[in-house]
Amino acid sequence: MQSLEAELDRAKDLRVSELADAIEAIGFECTRCGACCKGYDGDDGEREPHTATVFPDEARTLQATTDYDLRSGGAASGSSSGTSLEWRDIARPMPYGLVEGDDGLEGETFEWALQTDACGDCTFYTEDEEGMGACQVHDDRPLICETYPFSVALGGTSQPMGEAVDEEGMVRAHECEGLGRDISREEAEDLAAALKERAVRELEEAIGVRDNYEPTAVDAGEVVVHDSEGAKDVDGLPR
Repeated sequence: MQSLEAELDRAKDLRVSELADAIEAIGFECTRCGACCKGYDGDDGEREPHTATVFPDEARTLQATTDYDLRSGGAASGSSSGTSLEWRDIARPMPYGLVEGDDGLEGETFEWALQTDACGDCTFYTEDEEGMGACQVHDDRPLICETYPFSVALGGTSQPMGEAVDEEGMVRAHECEGLGRDISREEAEDLAAALKERAVRELEEAIGVRDNYEPTAVDAGEVVVHDSEGAKDVDGLPR
């Protein structure tokens, strides 16, 4: 297995033009169906929440650029209310690695996920009267959202369970109804550039988590998130 540093070098050497070739060959256009933003029914019939990784600095960007619209109680980018979102409004501990305790999930985890509402949908997802989906923070959305349904198959990166769309098997595509639709070269290159940036950022985050990790005592009912900046409580503050 390649070291994270070696995989990071590979990510930095990715050619945007080649990634764009793969994206352009398969084609993609977002249909605003909302499937990638909403919770879903699991095999056991239980509602599974939307789960998308958000980097610590991405969460802070959403805090800085998004306010609550006090009239509707929802999030509205560019709102004039001046009421900033709390960390917990934006990010939650990634559930993987946590266990169900008497008072809910507890333990240690190593990533943040975008917060969800009571239905398990992304907290920033909304639909109009005709069921057309929209992201309320589209201009500041995390890289994993910007690049969906594509990913880069490098060790240490998040890899959706998708099929390879290029001969090298480097670019993967997750199931999505928008695949196979026409995409311009300019749009393909923009998406490819974001895909490369995401791969680099994921590996830098993984290296930071590894280098800054210190075993932490976790009491019953507590959750500790280890990210690239160190151990944090669920409110995003250092322990």
